[in-house]
Amino acid sequence: MPETVRPAFSHRDRPRMSYGLAFPDAAARHVADTFGASRVYVICSGSLARNTDALSRLTTALGPRLAGQRIGMTPHTLWSEVLEIVADARKARADLLLTLGAGTLTDAAKIVAFALANDVNTAKELVTIAQSGEKRPESDIRPPIVPIISVPTSLSAGEYTDYAGGTEDASHRKYMFNPPLRGPELVILDPELVETTPDSIWLSTGVRAVDHCIETICATEATTAESDELAWKALGCLVPGLLGCKKSRVDRDAHLQCLFGSADAIGSALLISLGLGASHGIGHQLGPLGVGHGETSCILLPAVCKFNAAHNANRDQQARVREFLIKDPAVSDVLQERAVDSATADLGDILDAIFRQLGMPRSLADVGVGRDQLDRLAENSLHDRMCRLNPFPLREKAEVLEILEMVV
Repeated sequence: MPETVRPAFSHRDRPRMSYGLAFPDAAARHVADTFGASRVYVICSGSLARNTDALSRLTTALGPRLAGQRIGMTPHTLWSEVLEIVADARKARADLLLTLGAGTLTDAAKIVAFALANDVNTAKELVTIAQSGEKRPESDIRPPIVPIISVPTSLSAGEYTDYAGGTEDASHRKYMFNPPLRGPELVILDPELVETTPDSIWLSTGVRAVDHCIETICATEATTAESDELAWKALGCLVPGLLGCKKSRVDRDAHLQCLFGSADAIGSALLISLGLGASHGIGHQLGPLGVGHGETSCILLPAVCKFNAAHNANRDQQARVREFLIKDPAVSDVLQERAVDSATADLGDILDAIFRQLGMPRSLADVGVGRDQLDRLAENSLHDRMCRLNPFPLREKAEVLEILEMVV
Protein backbone atom coordinates (compact mmCIF):
# COMPACT_ATOMS: atom_id res chain seq x y z
CA MET A 1 0.00 0.00 0.00
CA PRO A 2 1.42 3.46 -0.87
CA GLU A 3 1.78 5.96 1.94
CA THR A 4 -1.03 8.42 2.61
CA VAL A 5 -0.21 11.61 4.51
CA ARG A 6 -3.03 13.96 5.51
CA PRO A 7 -4.14 16.21 8.34
CA ALA A 8 -5.74 14.17 11.12
CA PHE A 9 -8.64 16.66 11.26
CA SER A 10 -10.32 18.81 8.63
CA HIS A 11 -10.54 21.80 11.00
CA ARG A 12 -6.80 22.11 11.72
CA ASP A 13 -3.52 21.54 9.90
CA ARG A 14 -1.75 19.52 12.60
CA PRO A 15 -1.01 16.88 13.48
CA ARG A 16 -0.59 15.12 10.18
CA MET A 17 -1.28 11.41 9.91
CA SER A 18 0.71 8.84 7.93
CA TYR A 19 -0.42 5.32 7.05
CA GLY A 20 0.30 2.75 4.37
CA LEU A 21 4.02 2.27 5.06
CA ALA A 22 5.59 0.11 7.74
CA PHE A 23 6.36 2.42 10.64
CA PRO A 24 10.20 2.18 10.45
CA ASP A 25 10.15 3.20 6.77
CA ALA A 26 7.66 6.01 7.38
CA ALA A 27 9.64 7.28 10.37
CA ALA A 28 12.94 7.29 8.49
CA ARG A 29 11.38 9.07 5.51
CA HIS A 30 9.79 11.84 7.57
CA VAL A 31 12.74 12.30 9.90
CA ALA A 32 14.91 13.03 6.86
CA ASP A 33 12.55 14.62 4.33
CA THR A 34 9.81 16.31 6.38
CA PHE A 35 11.76 17.47 9.41
CA GLY A 36 15.37 17.41 8.19
CA ALA A 37 16.35 16.00 11.59
CA SER A 38 19.74 14.45 12.21
CA ARG A 39 19.66 13.75 15.97
CA VAL A 40 16.56 11.71 16.84
CA TYR A 41 15.81 10.74 20.44
CA VAL A 42 13.52 7.69 20.72
CA ILE A 43 11.26 6.97 23.71
CA CYS A 44 10.12 3.34 23.42
CA SER A 45 7.73 1.14 25.38
CA GLY A 46 9.56 -1.35 27.58
CA SER A 47 7.26 -4.20 26.59
CA LEU A 48 7.70 -3.47 22.88
CA ALA A 49 11.47 -3.42 23.30
CA ARG A 50 11.48 -6.68 25.29
CA ASN A 51 8.88 -8.69 23.42
CA THR A 52 9.09 -7.55 19.78
CA ASP A 53 11.61 -6.46 17.18
CA ALA A 54 9.91 -3.06 16.80
CA LEU A 55 12.71 -1.03 18.37
CA SER A 56 15.48 -2.83 16.51
CA ARG A 57 13.64 -2.28 13.20
CA LEU A 58 13.26 1.41 14.01
CA THR A 59 16.89 1.92 15.04
CA THR A 60 18.07 0.15 11.88
CA ALA A 61 15.87 2.40 9.74
CA LEU A 62 17.08 5.57 11.48
CA GLY A 63 20.73 4.56 11.24
CA PRO A 64 23.18 7.35 12.14
CA ARG A 65 20.31 9.77 12.78
CA LEU A 66 19.58 8.01 16.09
CA ALA A 67 21.12 10.16 18.85
CA GLY A 68 19.70 8.50 21.97
CA GLN A 69 16.91 6.41 23.41
CA ARG A 70 14.88 5.74 26.54
CA ILE A 71 13.35 2.30 26.97
CA GLY A 72 10.36 2.02 29.29
CA MET A 73 8.55 4.40 31.61
CA THR A 74 6.38 3.98 34.70
CA PRO A 75 2.66 4.60 34.03
CA HIS A 76 1.24 8.07 34.69
CA THR A 77 4.34 9.93 33.40
CA LEU A 78 6.40 10.54 36.54
CA TRP A 79 8.22 13.87 36.69
CA SER A 80 11.47 12.20 37.80
CA GLU A 81 11.54 10.11 34.63
CA VAL A 82 10.54 13.06 32.44
CA LEU A 83 13.46 15.05 33.85
CA GLU A 84 15.84 12.14 33.22
CA ILE A 85 14.80 12.20 29.57
CA VAL A 86 15.13 16.00 29.44
CA ALA A 87 18.73 15.73 30.63
CA ASP A 88 19.50 12.85 28.26
CA ALA A 89 17.88 14.52 25.24
CA ARG A 90 19.66 17.80 25.97
CA LYS A 91 23.00 15.98 26.24
CA ALA A 92 22.25 14.20 22.95
CA ARG A 93 21.41 17.56 21.31
CA ALA A 94 18.15 16.00 20.10
CA ASP A 95 16.40 17.82 17.26
CA LEU A 96 13.40 15.46 17.12
CA LEU A 97 11.62 13.22 19.64
CA LEU A 98 10.01 9.98 18.46
CA THR A 99 7.70 7.90 20.65
CA LEU A 100 6.98 4.22 20.05
CA GLY A 101 4.23 3.08 22.41
CA ALA A 102 1.18 4.32 24.26
CA GLY A 103 -0.06 7.36 26.17
CA THR A 104 2.48 7.64 28.99
CA LEU A 105 5.28 8.01 26.44
CA THR A 106 3.33 10.53 24.37
CA ASP A 107 2.67 12.73 27.39
CA ALA A 108 6.32 12.43 28.37
CA ALA A 109 7.54 13.56 24.96
CA LYS A 110 5.24 16.59 25.01
CA ILE A 111 6.50 17.64 28.44
CA VAL A 112 10.13 16.95 27.50
CA ALA A 113 9.92 19.18 24.41
CA PHE A 114 8.20 21.88 26.50
CA ALA A 115 10.86 21.61 29.21
CA LEU A 116 13.71 21.80 26.69
CA ALA A 117 12.29 25.02 25.26
CA ASN A 118 12.02 26.58 28.72
CA ASP A 119 15.41 25.57 30.18
CA VAL A 120 13.78 23.29 32.76
CA ASN A 121 16.09 20.90 34.63
CA THR A 122 14.43 20.28 38.03
CA ALA A 123 11.02 19.57 39.53
CA LYS A 124 10.98 23.09 41.01
CA GLU A 125 11.44 24.48 37.52
CA LEU A 126 8.99 22.04 35.90
CA VAL A 127 6.13 23.18 38.12
CA THR A 128 6.56 26.71 36.76
CA ILE A 129 5.39 25.64 33.29
CA ALA A 130 2.56 23.41 34.59
CA GLN A 131 -0.95 24.50 35.55
CA SER A 132 -0.09 25.40 39.13
CA GLY A 133 0.02 28.26 41.60
CA GLU A 134 3.73 28.61 40.87
CA LYS A 135 3.30 28.99 37.11
CA ARG A 136 5.43 31.60 35.37
CA PRO A 137 3.74 34.54 33.61
CA GLU A 138 2.47 33.35 30.22
CA SER A 139 4.81 35.81 28.50
CA ASP A 140 7.78 33.98 30.03
CA ILE A 141 6.75 30.54 28.72
CA ARG A 142 8.09 29.57 25.29
CA PRO A 143 6.56 27.02 22.89
CA PRO A 144 8.52 23.86 22.06
CA ILE A 145 11.03 23.92 19.23
CA VAL A 146 11.86 20.20 19.00
CA PRO A 147 9.12 18.41 17.00
CA ILE A 148 7.57 15.07 17.95
CA ILE A 149 6.64 12.05 15.86
CA SER A 150 4.40 9.50 17.60
CA VAL A 151 3.82 5.87 16.63
CA PRO A 152 0.88 4.87 18.89
CA THR A 153 0.16 1.34 20.07
CA SER A 154 -3.13 2.03 21.88
CA LEU A 155 -6.35 3.90 21.12
CA SER A 156 -6.02 6.52 23.86
CA ALA A 157 -5.30 9.16 21.17
CA GLY A 158 -3.33 11.60 23.32
CA GLU A 159 -1.03 12.10 20.34
CA TYR A 160 -3.70 14.31 18.76
CA THR A 161 -3.88 16.90 21.55
CA ASP A 162 -1.82 19.86 22.73
CA TYR A 163 -2.20 18.87 26.39
CA ALA A 164 -0.25 16.52 28.65
CA GLY A 165 -0.45 15.18 32.19
CA GLY A 166 2.46 14.32 34.44
CA THR A 167 2.63 13.05 38.03
CA GLU A 168 4.82 14.75 40.64
CA ASP A 169 6.55 11.89 42.44
CA ALA A 170 6.45 13.08 46.05
CA SER A 171 2.82 14.21 46.20
CA HIS A 172 1.45 11.78 43.56
CA ARG A 173 -0.45 14.80 42.23
CA LYS A 174 -1.15 14.88 38.52
CA TYR A 175 -0.40 18.24 36.90
CA MET A 176 -1.67 19.36 33.51
CA PHE A 177 0.53 21.07 30.94
CA ASN A 178 -1.36 23.25 28.47
CA PRO A 179 -0.51 25.27 25.34
CA PRO A 180 1.89 26.68 24.29
CA LEU A 181 2.87 23.01 24.82
CA ARG A 182 2.44 21.23 21.49
CA GLY A 183 1.54 17.68 20.67
CA PRO A 184 3.16 15.63 17.90
CA GLU A 185 3.48 17.10 14.43
CA LEU A 186 3.13 13.65 12.82
CA VAL A 187 1.33 10.46 13.90
CA ILE A 188 2.33 7.25 12.12
CA LEU A 189 -0.32 4.52 12.08
CA ASP A 190 0.78 0.92 11.54
CA PRO A 191 -1.93 -1.75 11.93
CA GLU A 192 0.66 -4.54 11.86
CA LEU A 193 2.54 -3.03 14.82
CA VAL A 194 -0.58 -2.69 16.98
CA GLU A 195 -1.39 -6.38 16.60
CA THR A 196 1.23 -6.82 19.36
CA THR A 197 -0.78 -4.71 21.84
CA PRO A 198 -2.55 -6.87 24.47
CA ASP A 199 -6.34 -7.02 24.13
CA SER A 200 -6.76 -5.64 27.64
CA ILE A 201 -5.13 -2.38 26.52
CA TRP A 202 -6.24 -2.20 22.89
CA LEU A 203 -9.90 -2.98 23.47
CA SER A 204 -10.33 -0.98 26.69
CA THR A 205 -8.76 2.15 25.19
CA GLY A 206 -11.04 1.58 22.20
CA VAL A 207 -14.07 1.52 24.49
CA ARG A 208 -12.83 4.78 25.98
CA ALA A 209 -12.93 6.23 22.47
CA VAL A 210 -16.49 4.89 22.06
CA ASP A 211 -17.32 6.69 25.32
CA HIS A 212 -15.99 9.96 23.84
CA CYS A 213 -18.33 9.46 20.86
CA ILE A 214 -21.46 8.58 22.79
CA GLU A 215 -21.11 11.26 25.46
CA THR A 216 -20.54 13.77 22.65
CA ILE A 217 -23.58 12.71 20.62
CA CYS A 218 -25.78 12.35 23.72
CA ALA A 219 -24.81 15.72 25.21
CA THR A 220 -27.72 18.15 25.39
CA GLU A 221 -25.71 21.35 24.94
CA ALA A 222 -22.37 22.76 23.79
CA THR A 223 -21.96 20.32 20.88
CA THR A 224 -21.65 21.44 17.27
CA ALA A 225 -22.55 19.96 13.91
CA GLU A 226 -18.84 19.36 13.38
CA SER A 227 -18.33 17.58 16.72
CA ASP A 228 -21.36 15.37 16.09
CA GLU A 229 -20.23 14.54 12.56
CA LEU A 230 -16.82 13.43 13.81
CA ALA A 231 -18.37 11.41 16.64
CA TRP A 232 -20.73 9.54 14.30
CA LYS A 233 -17.86 8.84 11.89
CA ALA A 234 -15.68 7.57 14.74
CA LEU A 235 -18.42 5.36 16.15
CA GLY A 236 -18.90 3.76 12.73
CA CYS A 237 -15.21 2.83 12.67
CA LEU A 238 -14.71 1.86 16.29
CA VAL A 239 -17.54 -0.52 17.13
CA PRO A 240 -17.21 -2.91 14.15
CA GLY A 241 -13.44 -2.40 14.25
CA LEU A 242 -13.14 -3.45 17.89
CA LEU A 243 -15.39 -6.45 17.35
CA GLY A 244 -13.27 -7.41 14.33
CA CYS A 245 -10.06 -7.10 16.38
CA LYS A 246 -11.54 -9.30 19.10
CA LYS A 247 -12.45 -11.91 16.52
CA SER A 248 -9.02 -11.86 14.86
CA ARG A 249 -5.79 -10.35 16.18
CA VAL A 250 -4.42 -10.24 12.62
CA ASP A 251 -7.31 -8.34 11.00
CA ARG A 252 -5.28 -5.33 9.88
CA ASP A 253 -8.19 -3.46 8.36
CA ALA A 254 -10.08 -3.69 11.66
CA HIS A 255 -7.03 -2.39 13.53
CA LEU A 256 -6.61 0.50 11.07
CA GLN A 257 -10.30 1.41 11.33
CA CYS A 258 -9.91 1.56 15.12
CA LEU A 259 -6.90 3.87 14.75
CA PHE A 260 -8.91 6.17 12.47
CA GLY A 261 -11.88 6.03 14.84
CA SER A 262 -9.86 6.91 17.92
CA ALA A 263 -8.51 10.02 16.18
CA ASP A 264 -11.98 11.19 15.17
CA ALA A 265 -13.33 10.41 18.64
CA ILE A 266 -10.80 12.61 20.41
CA GLY A 267 -11.30 15.23 17.70
CA SER A 268 -15.03 15.33 18.42
CA ALA A 269 -14.47 15.57 22.18
CA LEU A 270 -12.00 18.45 21.73
CA LEU A 271 -14.61 20.45 19.82
CA ILE A 272 -17.07 20.43 22.75
CA SER A 273 -16.78 23.70 24.62
CA LEU A 274 -17.95 22.47 28.03
CA GLY A 275 -16.98 18.82 28.45
CA LEU A 276 -18.46 15.33 28.46
CA GLY A 277 -20.70 13.54 30.96
CA ALA A 278 -20.93 11.33 34.03
CA SER A 279 -19.17 8.31 32.53
CA HIS A 280 -16.06 10.46 32.25
CA GLY A 281 -16.75 12.37 35.48
CA ILE A 282 -17.18 9.35 37.75
CA GLY A 283 -14.46 7.54 35.82
CA HIS A 284 -11.94 10.22 36.75
CA GLN A 285 -12.43 9.28 40.40
CA LEU A 286 -11.86 5.58 39.69
CA GLY A 287 -8.38 6.32 38.35
CA PRO A 288 -6.84 6.89 41.81
CA LEU A 289 -8.30 3.51 42.83
CA GLY A 290 -6.13 1.83 40.21
CA VAL A 291 -8.73 1.49 37.45
CA GLY A 292 -7.61 2.34 33.92
CA HIS A 293 -9.51 4.98 31.95
CA GLY A 294 -10.66 2.44 29.40
CA GLU A 295 -11.93 0.08 32.08
CA THR A 296 -13.95 2.88 33.69
CA SER A 297 -15.80 3.42 30.42
CA CYS A 298 -16.50 -0.32 30.05
CA ILE A 299 -18.10 -0.33 33.50
CA LEU A 300 -19.86 3.03 33.65
CA LEU A 301 -21.08 4.03 30.18
CA PRO A 302 -24.04 1.60 29.90
CA ALA A 303 -25.19 2.51 33.43
CA VAL A 304 -24.90 6.25 32.77
CA CYS A 305 -26.98 5.83 29.61
CA LYS A 306 -29.66 3.98 31.59
CA PHE A 307 -29.59 6.62 34.34
CA ASN A 308 -29.99 9.50 31.90
CA ALA A 309 -32.81 7.75 30.06
CA ALA A 310 -34.61 7.00 33.35
CA HIS A 311 -34.42 10.71 34.19
CA ASN A 312 -35.70 11.64 30.71
CA ALA A 313 -32.55 13.63 29.98
CA ASN A 314 -31.44 12.65 26.47
CA ARG A 315 -33.76 9.93 25.19
CA ASP A 316 -33.86 11.27 21.63
CA GLN A 317 -30.08 11.31 21.34
CA GLN A 318 -29.82 7.82 22.83
CA ALA A 319 -32.48 6.53 20.44
CA ARG A 320 -30.45 7.74 17.46
CA VAL A 321 -27.30 6.01 18.73
CA ARG A 322 -29.28 2.85 19.45
CA GLU A 323 -30.67 2.75 15.90
CA PHE A 324 -27.22 3.42 14.44
CA LEU A 325 -25.68 0.52 16.35
CA ILE A 326 -28.33 -2.12 15.76
CA LYS A 327 -28.13 -1.49 11.99
CA ASP A 328 -24.45 -2.47 12.04
CA PRO A 329 -24.11 -6.14 10.97
CA ALA A 330 -21.33 -6.78 13.53
CA VAL A 331 -23.53 -5.48 16.36
CA SER A 332 -26.55 -7.38 15.05
CA ASP A 333 -24.52 -10.60 15.19
CA VAL A 334 -23.49 -9.89 18.79
CA LEU A 335 -27.07 -9.22 19.87
CA GLN A 336 -28.23 -12.44 18.24
CA GLU A 337 -25.39 -14.46 19.78
CA ARG A 338 -26.12 -13.04 23.24
CA ALA A 339 -29.91 -13.43 22.90
CA VAL A 340 -30.53 -9.69 23.27
CA ASP A 341 -33.86 -8.61 21.75
CA SER A 342 -33.02 -5.58 19.63
CA ALA A 343 -36.69 -4.58 19.58
CA THR A 344 -36.79 -3.98 23.34
CA ALA A 345 -33.14 -3.37 24.26
CA ASP A 346 -32.17 0.19 25.14
CA LEU A 347 -28.78 1.77 24.43
CA GLY A 348 -27.39 0.63 27.77
CA ASP A 349 -28.36 -2.99 26.99
CA ILE A 350 -26.72 -2.85 23.56
CA LEU A 351 -23.50 -1.36 24.92
CA ASP A 352 -23.48 -3.98 27.67
CA ALA A 353 -23.67 -6.76 25.07
CA ILE A 354 -20.88 -5.22 22.97
CA PHE A 355 -18.56 -4.72 25.94
CA ARG A 356 -19.19 -8.27 27.19
CA GLN A 357 -18.45 -9.61 23.71
CA LEU A 358 -15.13 -7.76 23.88
CA GLY A 359 -14.38 -9.48 27.21
CA MET A 360 -14.20 -6.21 29.11
CA PRO A 361 -14.90 -5.74 32.85
CA ARG A 362 -18.53 -4.85 33.52
CA SER A 363 -18.63 -4.26 37.27
CA LEU A 364 -16.65 -2.49 39.97
CA ALA A 365 -16.06 -5.89 41.55
CA ASP A 366 -14.32 -6.98 38.33
CA VAL A 367 -11.66 -4.30 38.94
CA GLY A 368 -11.37 -4.74 42.71
CA VAL A 369 -13.55 -1.83 43.87
CA GLY A 370 -15.81 -2.89 46.75
CA ARG A 371 -19.13 -1.62 48.08
CA ASP A 372 -17.30 -0.08 51.04
CA GLN A 373 -15.70 2.42 48.62
CA LEU A 374 -18.92 3.64 47.01
CA ASP A 375 -19.69 6.49 49.43
CA ARG A 376 -16.28 8.11 49.00
CA LEU A 377 -16.40 7.51 45.26
CA ALA A 378 -19.79 9.22 45.04
CA GLU A 379 -18.67 12.17 47.15
CA ASN A 380 -15.53 12.69 45.09
CA SER A 381 -17.48 12.47 41.84
CA LEU A 382 -19.63 15.45 42.80
CA HIS A 383 -16.51 17.64 42.61
CA ASP A 384 -15.88 16.70 38.96
CA ARG A 385 -17.27 19.25 36.50
CA MET A 386 -18.21 16.55 34.00
CA CYS A 387 -20.71 15.12 36.48
CA ARG A 388 -22.35 18.52 36.66
CA LEU A 389 -22.30 18.71 32.85
CA ASN A 390 -24.05 15.34 32.51
CA PRO A 391 -27.34 15.61 30.54
CA PHE A 392 -29.04 15.06 33.91
CA PRO A 393 -26.64 17.02 36.13
CA LEU A 394 -25.39 15.08 39.14
CA ARG A 395 -25.70 17.34 42.17
CA GLU A 396 -26.58 14.88 44.94
CA LYS A 397 -24.63 11.95 46.30
CA ALA A 398 -27.70 9.74 45.93
CA GLU A 399 -27.73 10.37 42.17
CA VAL A 400 -24.15 9.14 41.78
CA LEU A 401 -24.93 6.14 43.99
CA GLU A 402 -27.89 5.30 41.75
CA ILE A 403 -25.41 4.82 38.90
CA LEU A 404 -22.83 3.00 41.01
CA GLU A 405 -25.41 0.55 42.36
CA MET A 406 -26.04 -0.62 38.79
CA VAL A 407 -22.41 -1.67 38.42
CA VAL A 408 -21.37 -2.76 41.91
